[in-house]
Amino acid sequence: MDAVVRERADVDIVEVGPRDGLQNEDTLLSVAQKVELIERAVAAGARRIEAVSFVNPRLVPQMAGAEEVMAGVPRDVGASYIGLVLNRKGLERALAAGVDEINVVIPASDEFCQRNQGCSVADMLSVYEGIAADTVGTGITVSVTVSTAFGCPFEGDIPPERVVDIARRAAEAGADEIALADTIGVGVPRQVADLVPRVRSVAPAATLRCHFHNTRNTGYANALAAHEYGVTVLDASVGGFGGCPFAPAATGNIATEDLAYMLRRSGARTGADVGELARTGEWLGAALGMQPPALLGRAGDFPT
Repeated sequence: MDAVVRERADVDIVEVGPRDGLQNEDTLLSVAQKVELIERAVAAGARRIEAVSFVNPRLVPQMAGAEEVMAGVPRDVGASYIGLVLNRKGLERALAAGVDEINVVIPASDEFCQRNQGCSVADMLSVYEGIAADTVGTGITVSVTVSTAFGCPFEGDIPPERVVDIARRAAEAGADEIALADTIGVGVPRQVADLVPRVRSVAPAATLRCHFHNTRNTGYANALAAHEYGVTVLDASVGGFGGCPFAPAATGNIATEDLAYMLRRSGARTGADVGELARTGEWLGAALGMQPPALLGRAGDFPT
């Protein structure tokens, strides 16, 4: 599948479908299907793709076969592949598999961190600092996602000061990029307007990224608010699939095709082919045996 020639982008969309999009689905895709999903994303213009997760497949069976997926992804197409890492063993696997970037998730909620990652937030920060030190000189880009930054299913509202402190420590340890994640889709634009400047003030050298779920139909409004506050990197999942297996009622990510359409109509370039993305969302829905939550594939592009 040939990749499209990508125009310069005002907003980079990180395609998280192969990881966050699949990790909560009942249907398990084969390695070949996962590779095809990545190939289709590249053909639709994606240039940063969260391809795999180096977690225990017994806990998250949808993420099995990470090394085999990385062995099959298209290279020399201008794409950068991200692997999720939660510990030193995961880092060793990621480096051996040839990822271009690693992403470490640090929840802003102790209860969520304990249930999701089996440790406290303070412990996870220490783990991250060790991972960051181990990647010095490797040429690997390191990003930190602050999950439950807008709310936790167990603790409720998260004080913004807690998110800011985690971002500050991540930046001090050398994070190239910091993502603010609304893991369970409770955030609203007012929170985005509050958090983004606060985090930017303590991590001025890091790229700021945002990750939204559309659980309560606020994900796209939040993404547009983030863009208006200067965020130039946004996560999305083709077809709108996704969720967290450790968070009750955490439904899908904002859909890549719907986000790309909204941004284009708002005057921002993404380099994405929305028609190809919509077709990929439909293909993924068929593979998973369900209707994609995304709407562009149903309504079609405009103007046609």
